[in-house]
Amino acid sequence: MAILTCTEARKIDMVSYLSSLGYHPIKIVGADHWYYSPFRKERTASFKINRSMNVFYDHGSGQGGNIIDFGILYHVVSVAAFLQMLADEFVIQPEADNHIPLLETENNFKTSGDQSRVVITAVRKLLDKRLLDYLNQRSIDLDIALEFCGEVEFTIRDKKQVAIGFANDKGGFELPNNYFKGSSTPKATRFFDNDKKVVTVFEGFFNFLSYLTIEQDNPFAVTNYVVLNSLSFFQKAREKMEAHVQINLQIDRDHAGRSCTIAALKSNPAYFDQSMFYEGYKDLNEWLIAWSKRNRDSPRSK
Repeated sequence: MAILTCTEARKIDMVSYLSSLGYHPIKIVGADHWYYSPFRKERTASFKINRSMNVFYDHGSGQGGNIIDFGILYHVVSVAAFLQMLADEFVIQPEADNHIPLLETENNFKTSGDQSRVVITAVRKLLDKRLLDYLNQRSIDLDIALEFCGEVEFTIRDKKQVAIGFANDKGGFELPNNYFKGSSTPKATRFFDNDKKVVTVFEGFFNFLSYLTIEQDNPFAVTNYVVLNSLSFFQKAREKMEAHVQINLQIDRDHAGRSCTIAALKSNPAYFDQSMFYEGYKDLNEWLIAWSKRNRDSPRSK
């Protein structure tokens, strides 16, 4: 997805954005939503979002501004890197003048009057031929995909769709198909505990499935795994990641991903950059697709 402009980013509702990061207001007074500060531990809520103006003010630090000001402080990234994070997570509706909403799932599969939301209607075993073909196009081993993914039926803007569903630890789903890339809320990370002291971290679940496809015959490649589902969750996942003696980063090699990886390497010697394996490609899945094509097309393999 193309990077957002600053104008588009400033339309994103900050209350929805903080909710996607796992922060919820302690109290609401008129348009003011009060939070425990995302920047520190505290007992009294001192962080405020004025929803009508869509700006924040942190009384503890004296800092404030719009969503871009918040993002570069919270994620410790450049403006361009934060705009790319937003582009990966939010659905853009150019025709709307109001704030851009996160895709949301109704609890218990209830219907919703807000047609911009994802409303899940069924979750079942992955059998749809179009989705299986899509996984094959991405060079993912189908047995591995069937183990970790389901088939999710949902509606958005009154249109019924079906997608590959990769569940996160809070019950939400990543929902890609050939023509759609979205997610339901709550959006969160996914942690796989294989009782190992090493963890491998992936930005997206296709890269996780690619790793398992590549290493399926290598028992020494088994580690614990963290699938971020969005680079914006990196900071929040650090405590879980840094509980391991070694953290292998397989983050995308775009600008945002490189900025995140470099910052992590400087912050803690437990981090290791494994993205050099797919240098020259955006991510591990892109490398796997190219590798698979070369092997299919080579005379020797034929």
